[in-house]
Amino acid sequence: RFVVPTTLVVDELSPEVELIHGYPPGTASPTTELVLSHKHPDDYQHVAATLDDVRRHHQAFSTRHRIIDTAGRIHHVIVVADKVADAGGEIVGTHGFYVDVTPAEDHHQEQMTATIAEIAENRATIEQAKGMLMIVYGIDAEAAFDLLRWRSQEANIKLRVLADRVVADFLHLTQTVTAPGRSAYDNLLLTADQRIRDGHAG
Repeated sequence: RFVVPTTLVVDELSPEVELIHGYPPGTASPTTELVLSHKHPDDYQHVAATLDDVRRHHQAFSTRHRIIDTAGRIHHVIVVADKVADAGGEIVGTHGFYVDVTPAEDHHQEQMTATIAEIAENRATIEQAKGMLMIVYGIDAEAAFDLLRWRSQEANIKLRVLADRVVADFLHLTQTVTAPGRSAYDNLLLTADQRIRDGHAG
């Protein structure tokens, strides 16, 4: 988890994000410069452009890129973030979630699609949603639940209701799009609460 105000100065890193970057929890100085210094050289411009776009437009975003930790190890990460508003509705920053997907780099989209369909048939709703997130992002059950719970808390939507929406959206995507990319799943996860409030069935 991380927090970025609209000034685009990183002012909070969770212990998990510190660990991904190679720092013991509580030891990293949460600055934009520190975070950017760990971006892979080939991905730096892409990430910098994304952050600049967020600063100018104050919108939700997702990005997939590589970071290099303090030991020189390369991590493939997905960053999913949403807007933060104050009591008056003014956008004051961005609050996001890092997912380290390094172990999942060799997974094929076709396998992902088949597995999601199988999960949808054999598990209870929250477990279905967790399983789908595990497959899409290559994470373990605990991280998948944390990601689902984060979206639930940020959107002020009950976890079971959000899980229902995520399961339906992900399954619909796999049935209508051949080998959808992760960005499609990112978008569905970030906007699930909007469809719940709008009462959309699909």
